[in-house]
Amino acid sequence: MPSTLTILMPVFNELSTVERAIDDALTAELPVTGRQLVLIDDGSTDGTRELLQGRDWPDNMTLVLHDQNRGKGAALQTGLQHATGTWAAILDADLEYRASDLGPLLEPLLEGRANVVFGTRSWSSHSAFSFWYVMGNKGVTLATNVIYNCFISDVMTCHKAMSTKLFRSLRLRERGFAIEPEIAARVLRSGERIYEVPISYAARTREEGKKLTSMDGIRVLRTLLRCRVD
Repeated sequence: MPSTLTILMPVFNELSTVERAIDDALTAELPVTGRQLVLIDDGSTDGTRELLQGRDWPDNMTLVLHDQNRGKGAALQTGLQHATGTWAAILDADLEYRASDLGPLLEPLLEGRANVVFGTRSWSSHSAFSFWYVMGNKGVTLATNVIYNCFISDVMTCHKAMSTKLFRSLRLRERGFAIEPEIAARVLRSGERIYEVPISYAARTREEGKKLTSMDGIRVLRTLLRCRVD
């Protein structure tokens, strides 16, 4: 039975990395019979949009444009509207994650051992941005485990994969980075368990790219609590 994958790639001001990220997404060896890349430019202002519009892309890449920056969550929700694959997964355009790591996420799905798979980061010394950045991630993950009586190790990971049908059924509302815990919360509230596999990760510095702050942590906690009662 054919099994196809849609890779959702939200992009905002990633001129220096987006072409390599696209190439990685389209060429990485993955255990599927076909793939679609849905790239959502979320109102880039650094030349990314002009680059994307100025090139001819393969037929299996869909380019969607937001007229202004709406946030990662809004970009993912837009991308899901264009997804045609059996499965859907998220891949950022900043090269912190590798498309090849989607392979291990897909294996439990294809074998019927799981319905939702997250890639969990190891937080090695050479791949972590800073002590407090890692502690912040661990803190919101602990909060997720307490609030939802589960045991996952990385709620803020980008790499999340599930059937496109299930992904679309989640009542997602968050527009920014709080989409990550909202996806986890909605999955857990639906009764699904999250299967985790290890992935590689190479964090950029704050100067090289966008990083979560303490205010984002508060937004994450707010989202976790909202989804618990909503």
